[in-house]
Amino acid sequence: AMRVTGAGNPLTPVSETLQGKLPQRKIVTTAAAGYSSYGNQIGLATGQVDEIYHDGYVAKRMEIGAVIGAAPAENVRRERPEDGDIVILLGGRTGRDGCGGATGSSKSHTLESLENCGAEVQKGNAPEERKLQRLFRNAEASRLIKRCNDFGAGGVSVAIGELADGLEINLNAVPKKYEGLDGTELAISESQERMAVVVAAEDVERFKELAYAENLEATVVAEVKANPYLVMYWNDKKIVNISREFLNSNGAEKHIDITPAAPESYDKEIKDDFKDAYMDLAGDLNVCSKRGLSERFDSTIGAGTVLMPFGGKNQRTPIQAMVNKVSMEKADAKTCSLMAWGYNPFIAEKSPYHSAYLAVVESVAKLIATGAKFEDVYLSFQEYFEKPMKDPKRWGKPMAALLGAFMAQKGLEIAAIGGKDSMSGTFEYIDVPPTLVSFAVTTENVANIISPEFKGENHKVVLLKPVYDENGLPTADSLKALFAQVNDLMRAGKVCAAYTPTYGGVAEAVLKMAMGNDIGFTYADGLTKEDIFGYAYGAFVLELSSEDEVGTLLGRIGGNAIAKDGVSIALADLYDVYEGKLEPIYSCNIETEAKELPTFTYRAESFAKPRLQFAKPKVLIPVFPGTNCEYDSAKAMERAGAEAEIFVINNLSAAGIANSVETFAKKLNDSQMIFIPGGFSGGDEPDGSGKFITAFFRNPEVKEAVTKLLEDRDGLICGICNGFQALIKLGLVPYGKIIDTDENCPTLTYNTIHRHQSKLVRTRVASNKSPWLSNVQPGDIFTVPISHGEGRLLADEALLRQLAENGQILTQYVDQNGNPTNDIQYNPNGSAFAIEGLLSPDGRVLGKMGHSERIADRLYQNVPGEFDMKLFKSAVEYWK
Repeated sequence: AMRVTGAGNPLTPVSETLQGKLPQRKIVTTAAAGYSSYGNQIGLATGQVDEIYHDGYVAKRMEIGAVIGAAPAENVRRERPEDGDIVILLGGRTGRDGCGGATGSSKSHTLESLENCGAEVQKGNAPEERKLQRLFRNAEASRLIKRCNDFGAGGVSVAIGELADGLEINLNAVPKKYEGLDGTELAISESQERMAVVVAAEDVERFKELAYAENLEATVVAEVKANPYLVMYWNDKKIVNISREFLNSNGAEKHIDITPAAPESYDKEIKDDFKDAYMDLAGDLNVCSKRGLSERFDSTIGAGTVLMPFGGKNQRTPIQAMVNKVSMEKADAKTCSLMAWGYNPFIAEKSPYHSAYLAVVESVAKLIATGAKFEDVYLSFQEYFEKPMKDPKRWGKPMAALLGAFMAQKGLEIAAIGGKDSMSGTFEYIDVPPTLVSFAVTTENVANIISPEFKGENHKVVLLKPVYDENGLPTADSLKALFAQVNDLMRAGKVCAAYTPTYGGVAEAVLKMAMGNDIGFTYADGLTKEDIFGYAYGAFVLELSSEDEVGTLLGRIGGNAIAKDGVSIALADLYDVYEGKLEPIYSCNIETEAKELPTFTYRAESFAKPRLQFAKPKVLIPVFPGTNCEYDSAKAMERAGAEAEIFVINNLSAAGIANSVETFAKKLNDSQMIFIPGGFSGGDEPDGSGKFITAFFRNPEVKEAVTKLLEDRDGLICGICNGFQALIKLGLVPYGKIIDTDENCPTLTYNTIHRHQSKLVRTRVASNKSPWLSNVQPGDIFTVPISHGEGRLLADEALLRQLAENGQILTQYVDQNGNPTNDIQYNPNGSAFAIEGLLSPDGRVLGKMGHSERIADRLYQNVPGEFDMKLFKSAVEYWK
């Protein structure tokens, strides 16, 4: 997923908030918390997050983005529903939330909107959405579905109403959150996490069984009819009866006169002083660091992230395109998807035509800069304009923008598929800027990906530009030739890093390319301020490993400053401005206590072996409401040689829970390992799904099976992230058995930064006293993805020192020099003694916060490090 938002200046004092509006600070932070919480819970890797700032978005915030996915072709069934087919409502229940949501969001807002529109917002249910994801990954379930619709705008009336020409819908059958809903509310409610699927009558019971296996409710609510009428019944009365012919007519024709305004100049004002201009650029809201925003979003779940949102050893160079491997449950894909966006509101307010044309160019150029070929690029547009009413000039803005986008498509010979639009961006007298955002997408072999951070001292950096026409727009023919030239240089292995200039021109490109690895840059002689700070859409800044004479020489890499004509700006000074600008809004550099921490080292001399051996040991992976790492965990274990079984815990009823307990205990008796994967629910710990997990494991039948696994059968247990939280609550770490924990036991609590942290961190192995660690040595350092909001380990100092002495401190967070630290950049949650993981006394139970299961070939290419801790390889070898 990619998230792009638009807001007013969030640094504006709260006292200056417009009447009838929330402060921008409140809007941006709460919206980020909501999106990230939902995406993190459903297990969606959010590979790129950005926010555009323009005063016009004070009118109405922009919240757009794109999600890309793939399904095996053999699972895709496209059929026209037939008379007698059945419609099943799947997932969440229906309430009054979201009644009028779509129509409300499409209105221009007034002073009263804050109070009047609040009830129209849907309530998300992330754990339910995760269940739907799992069901739709099931090949058998997917192949039973003839046609399906997600519940969005219009609720039942649209989601089911669009499935077939003739339908009879029983509104009384629609599952409800509570009683008292009338027929209209049931028909139009936009309650979330529901799907409508059409299956053949003979497949209904099997489909319901498959849904139940994923802990999902599935209810028959409608039947397909040959008669082309949409009919709804409520309380045995026919309350809707509309012909499909009428619905398809779209109502009466509408006409409007349109008068586009002439384009205005959008050239930037640039200061003459090089240092002043660069410092201003670093602190520009549309250039400065959004790291504190992005790190709230889980960017690594799914174990397919090819480029982290920020690269280099410092993780500070932002990527220009989101790159993820195509998700495969068993195999490891060599193909990855790339997605990028383009848009500049300050060009749009002067000329919607130029802005839309350049948005297409920008989005495509970002893909090329990331290593993709141009041949298979596609687009999707998302548009956001002021309420046009009947004003020909206001209608002229979307007209001009669409024409600009069309001309770019026509020239480049690429198509836009789908998209979203809203003509509602007005609040009283304020309008959003004319917004057409271009999303470009393609696929590429993972081996061909290029990241943007500078990589080598004294490397030459060049600028390659297209031809610009009399209107200042890059010509399509020159762009296509340039795309091919850049791609040829990349395939020849001559390009170390690449960046296409956007809002901040070449200056922004160089600044951001320099940050990741702390490598400075000196500009070549003869470059003007316009060359450096002006717009250069469609151009490419390339770091070359050779001295090939291509393009225009920009300069050379080296040192610890950005310099030109004897004027030097220290990278550290630029960092302070760049990262400090939005620190009051999106914190990422909070002060922590600077003190020396002990480095724990325990080297085991002998290792326990099990009494029985297994060529292919079995690992049982329980899935609770909120679990989202089950596929990553199973894949990592199977890659290591284990047989993994994902077992979904059913809590739809008391009988479902009882059956899950009995079945889990039986399966555990035939397994050698338990792996409790990560996840979230209702904000994670201390108030989240960990409580349900621990209650389940404390059930006498499950507790007995776990005890036998550890004490009688030499079994192993691993818990990562949320699973680690469960192990601590149960006492399995550090005590090695399920106990009643108290205030003297270790606990995990909120990160000191008071937000979710998603990034890569370095961890040092402190002990090898575990079957999980037979392939590593104390002192080994591994880079590991983390994604949690409550991973701060706290315990009495005396207990932690005792655990260290006994070899039960698994790992510690360390800095670039390998030293344990409190620094928030390396110890992301503020854990005591920088502890990341713990062991049971005999080492057979292991718990850690970092997601060591998120490993695969060619992941995280823009961040250096060793990622495979060989935990799962070691666990499998233990049984042989």
